[in-house]
Amino acid sequence: MTASSVPSAPSVSRKPALSAQQPPPLHLPELARRLATEYLPEPPTPRRAAEPLDGLIQTILSQQNTAPITRRQFEGLKAAYPRWEAALADGPDGIEAVLRAAGGGLARVKAGYIHALLAELDETRPSLSLRETRDLSDEAARALLEGLPGVGMKTASCVLLFDLARPAMPVDTHIHRIARRLDLVPAAWNAVKVERWFAEVLPHDWATRYTFHVAAIRHGRQTCRARHPQCDRCVLRDLCPSAALLGPGEAGAGQTAMLRP
Repeated sequence: MTASSVPSAPSVSRKPALSAQQPPPLHLPELARRLATEYLPEPPTPRRAAEPLDGLIQTILSQQNTAPITRRQFEGLKAAYPRWEAALADGPDGIEAVLRAAGGGLARVKAGYIHALLAELDETRPSLSLRETRDLSDEAARALLEGLPGVGMKTASCVLLFDLARPAMPVDTHIHRIARRLDLVPAAWNAVKVERWFAEVLPHDWATRYTFHVAAIRHGRQTCRARHPQCDRCVLRDLCPSAALLGPGEAGAGQTAMLRP
């Protein structure tokens, strides 16, 4: 890899620390410990994907999709296009047809994102690959990812966490909801601000952030649901100011789609 192929870290204007505006509660480590014990007592060994581009495309597919549909769509793409160059050549209509055959919504939108992503890599990189991100700093890898079409902060954070074993902290709807209910962050904060806050207050290591991310999502799916939260069996009940307001849980739906895993 030549020096010119490695993107330099952009000059970033320093934003005020959100943790100064909203200091983390003293019991945050206890929250993290309980979630880990309940949902992920043995975190996996960190690994880096051989081709992070695959992970990025899976993450795009997973948005507003269930995990089984995401898997079917990705497997359909890999079967139709053993190399991503073939998907680029087939165009957005061909990609859309493959996604529709696998089921799931937003096929046209996601096909457009994937084709635009591949076209950008074809124009700017030596090959249709993101393997070089494995050797970049966290900041440079994020800058490269977020510079691609359709890739925002959360999508980049998922690739960093799951495919590059970097200490990112993506915030999905489950984690956002839990953070508000636990009064960790102001209710008016959006997911971007909540992610920035967690990035400031959680220890900067992969295992801690991976465990918190996955455990909190499982907590949101199984217990702290959007509708009918199961407060009566919540491991955080005595630390949650919302428990008394939400009341005892009852069986119900209200699941939201997840990015990964």
